[in-house]
Amino acid sequence: MTTPLRGSQKARDTLDFLREKISSSAWAVGDLIPKEPELMELIGVGKSTVREAVRSLAAFGMLETVPGVGTFVRSRTPVSTLLTEFLADHDLEEVLVYRRSLEIEAAQHAAVHRSDAQLEALRAAAIRDEQAERDEVITCEQSTTPGSFHLLVVEASGSKLLLDLYLGVISVLQRASAQGRVILGTTIETMHLDHGAVLRAIEARDVRNAAHSMALHVDRDLGLRTDMLDFGRHTERAASLIGAGYDPGEVVAQLSAEAAQLEIDARRR
Repeated sequence: MTTPLRGSQKARDTLDFLREKISSSAWAVGDLIPKEPELMELIGVGKSTVREAVRSLAAFGMLETVPGVGTFVRSRTPVSTLLTEFLADHDLEEVLVYRRSLEIEAAQHAAVHRSDAQLEALRAAAIRDEQAERDEVITCEQSTTPGSFHLLVVEASGSKLLLDLYLGVISVLQRASAQGRVILGTTIETMHLDHGAVLRAIEARDVRNAAHSMALHVDRDLGLRTDMLDFGRHTERAASLIGAGYDPGEVVAQLSAEAAQLEIDARRR
């Protein structure tokens, strides 16, 4: 156990300790932090000091205490929380556009900066998504879950600023999703194909394809309910990407059609 601290310095050091654990992602967003007795032992302070530090970080939106469960990390920095409140006053379509921009940038950076361990984590996430039941895939809700595909891409970018901005934006979209205002605007099958295309580009360190694959994916991934009732609807940007051959769904469909035609031709011979 560390040497007990004194007076207000004790409170400041406790707050700094907790904040450093969160901002460094030693305690990731969505994680439960150690229980109160563990923190007291780890830092060398009393119960009231720990509780005050937790309350302070909860006020910043970095922590959230759930009675009977524990205290969860909700944001890596206060920036995400402040951004969430700021964006809540803006048009939801503009928030979606901002989210698209962040994810495209993250994919490009991930293609350059990802580590082998991060690549393996992305592969594992893609496999889990493909094996998940249809009703388990709630894209917006899972975007900030540790180990989720989208969050891993942002983390692999190596940019803490991108991560903070992304978490703030997704918090707004999660609220809108819970209200039924934002929905998944594509089929589950196409979503898996899109994730695979993004993964392959990041694996190959192909910045251009990483950007194009993510651009197409996020352009049809989440959308406003009033705009996305037709899953076949594409924006002009998405249509241009599909026309340029960046749609993995179209490629797979074409290959399947060609394979079926070859089988028919073989039977006719």
